Amino acid sequence: MESRITELEIRLALQDDLLDTLNRTVADQQTQITSLQQELHGLYLHLQALEPSSRNLSAQEIPPHY
Repeated sequence: MESRITELEIRLALQDDLLDTLNRTVADQQTQITSLQQELHGLYLHLQALEPSSRNLSAQEIPPHY
C-alpha cells in the first residue's frame, strides 16, 4: 500500500510539473500572438497610408511592364 501511495505522489508531482510547463508555454504563445497582432496592425496602417498615393496613377503613368 505504501509503494502505491508513493507512486501516485510521484505521478502527481510529474503532472504538476507538466501543467506548469504547459501554462508557461501558453503564456509565451499569447505574448507572441499579441506582439504579432500589433506588428500586423502597424503594417496595415502603413499600407493604408501608402494606398492613396498609388491610386493616383493614370494610364500613362503605369510602368511599361504592365
